[in-house]
Amino acid sequence: MQEKSVTAGGETRKLPRPFFVLATQNPLEMEGTYPLPEAQLDRFLFKLLVQFPSAAELEGILQSTTGTESVIPAAQADADEVLQMMELAREVPVAQRVGQMAVRLVIGTHPDSEFAPEGVKKYVRCGASPRAGQALISAGKVRALLEGRYNVAFEDIAELALPVLRHRILLNFEGEAEGISTDAIIRELWQHLWENHRPA
Repeated sequence: MQEKSVTAGGETRKLPRPFFVLATQNPLEMEGTYPLPEAQLDRFLFKLLVQFPSAAELEGILQSTTGTESVIPAAQADADEVLQMMELAREVPVAQRVGQMAVRLVIGTHPDSEFAPEGVKKYVRCGASPRAGQALISAGKVRALLEGRYNVAFEDIAELALPVLRHRILLNFEGEAEGISTDAIIRELWQHLWENHRPA
């Protein structure tokens, strides 16, 4: 993913920009598959949880997939436009206080950190890497633009904490045995930071 190339038969082929990977994981069909190593998981920007559809959503799915009409999605942007949008997002400023909060959030996922709440100290084996901080800031810039703002706010970091961190925190045996979720750990961490370690 990070190399933006594919090697097959000993030959490496560069992939055109923009390039990204989407992957799915079905927890009901894991037999014969292996979980990705932590270093590979860390390369995914987000881990999104897709809930089972509501009755109304399922009805819409059935109507759009079992009839005679074929819906062909129209392109919304070409590769050059996407690259321009990526460059624009990089220009969005981040106030020092907001950047410090992102740093404290990432560092706070480590059990030996001064910013770690009790849940992290008790249930986390390994916290997030610096790549998590890069993801928080980069995605925060995009979210700010989507919300019509020209700078990253605390609310962007808070909103992105779950999808950015949930696959980057490894629970210890006690956390796994007690069925603790990484989402619960992240929520506790954000609350702890907001109440006790918010940058002045």
